Amino acid sequence: MINLKKILIPTDFSEFSQHALRYGCEFARKFEAKVHLINVVEDLYPIVPEPGMATALSPPYFQELAESSRRAIESLPSPEMAKGVDIERVVVTGTPFLEIIRYAKEQDIDMIVIGTHGRSGLVQALMGSVAEKVVRKATCPVLTVRPEGHDFVMP
Repeated sequence: MINLKKILIPTDFSEFSQHALRYGCEFARKFEAKVHLINVVEDLYPIVPEPGMATALSPPYFQELAESSRRAIESLPSPEMAKGVDIERVVVTGTPFLEIIRYAKEQDIDMIVIGTHGRSGLVQALMGSVAEKVVRKATCPVLTVRPEGHDFVMP
């Protein structure tokens, strides 16, 4: 029998992660599970064509990003989605897929619910899909939620 008590939902605050959040909250309600909502602030360094041209971003920059993420995550999910769901919100800094997997292991998460689309364009091409890496590396089941034509319908 499936016993879901802890569900991890990574968010990058995109509309695509909102679809995953909706699914995760509904699973949490059905299984009376706790939702762990996580945002990972990437510790990025600028990509430049020649070595020596880049300077590391300053610690205050990352502190501002993390604080902005903390404020944003407090507004998630919407009151309608959150109704009857116990939610723990976490903001960490690092490489998204690694931090998601690390958190899932440390917290003994039963299932990860993640959107299949987030960033796009050059960053996506260079960094690869966070969802794909989570699916490949996670030790717990991962539900991927696609946005196109797969909207959640309340019963």
